[in-house]
Amino acid sequence: MRMRKTVAVAAALAALGSTAAVAGAAQPAAQKAPTTQAATRQYEGTIVSVNRSARTFRLRDSERGTVTVKVTSNTRFQRVGGFAGLRAGMTRIEANVRRSNGAWVATFVERSGGGGNHGGGNGGGSDD
Repeated sequence: MRMRKTVAVAAALAALGSTAAVAGAAQPAAQKAPTTQAATRQYEGTIVSVNRSARTFRLRDSERGTVTVKVTSNTRFQRVGGFAGLRAGMTRIEANVRRSNGAWVATFVERSGGGGNHGGGNGGGSDD
């Protein structure tokens, strides 16, 4: 969505003959977009283990393998009862994570309804 707005603004400025301003305005946004998209991921699967003292859990995703996810005070939970509600063996757990200091940090953790398409289903969600 941000990229489309940037392109629309760039086109409008170009139409006015401000090509130098367009190059300066569009370049930083274009460089930031891929980094942001690459830094956020969604994992879905079964909890393998929970480390309460380290505030982490290991999640086995059938498509992406097993990942260790760190929980912080900013992590939001839905339908799992918070970090205390996570247990080894729980299935259909989704975690939205971002890379921070070499670790995957959860921004949102929930119990899903299933599907396992990671947002890439048949004509389902889009990247708008």
